[in-house]
Amino acid sequence: MQAYRGMDIGTAKPGQELRAFLPHRLIDILEPTEQYTAGDFVGFADAAIDEIVQSGRTPIISGGTGFYVRNFVFGLPEAPRADPAIRAAVQAEFESRGAAPLRDELAAGDPDSARRIHANDTYRLTRAVEILRATGRPMGDFAAPTSPRERYDFLLVELTRPRTELCSRIDARVDAMFEAGLPAEVEALKARGIGPEAPGMKAIGYREFFESTDAHSEQVTRERIKQNTRHYAKRQETFFASLPGLVRIEAGEGAAERLASLAEPFFGRRTKPSPRL
Repeated sequence: MQAYRGMDIGTAKPGQELRAFLPHRLIDILEPTEQYTAGDFVGFADAAIDEIVQSGRTPIISGGTGFYVRNFVFGLPEAPRADPAIRAAVQAEFESRGAAPLRDELAAGDPDSARRIHANDTYRLTRAVEILRATGRPMGDFAAPTSPRERYDFLLVELTRPRTELCSRIDARVDAMFEAGLPAEVEALKARGIGPEAPGMKAIGYREFFESTDAHSEQVTRERIKQNTRHYAKRQETFFASLPGLVRIEAGEGAAERLASLAEPFFGRRTKPSPRL
């Protein structure tokens, strides 16, 4: 979600000082009204990595969006290309009738996807319906690759914390975001005509502002963001566990030294022509 312009506080976007010291890519490249898929991310990341490697530097992918990271590591599933006519028809139905009829259609033709796709994930819902209509087959028939892409050498590291500490830090971070002006940031987005249907507004930290209608519900919104973030963190811990060769490092004293030791070969002399991540 850091790809979206104007969504700085709620995505914990790195500040200008850090970005001036350490170059970041794929930040502030889209408007919140634009769709940003895992396929887009993989394509953009590959292009950025080519440039980074050509400059003699080592690329690092940092972030907590496990679905996007997994697609980058393994590559994209061999799903059929989008049919513009079918996509337009599905989108028109969604806008006129809502998600419920599409979810019913998916439940009848692809029950596994219907159970798996979150109620708020309108992109994956509409994409699954597109595939079902285009091929008559469920998404599960188009399996994702099961081994990492050979063009890269990967070092996969997850920084962990005890659950109680993680939850308290999440709560403190949400409070800090509100103090930094998150409600005003959301109001500025609304003033630009960006509503709850925009892909960027599906993010935790933004969608909750559209769920509360009470003018005095800021505290309710704050608590919903905390709860949704805690749930998301738990899901991501499960998701990352499926990555091959994942190394877990508990954040805190000694973590930086261990990480530096693991990463040192990736910043040294390369023995293969492929980039190392």
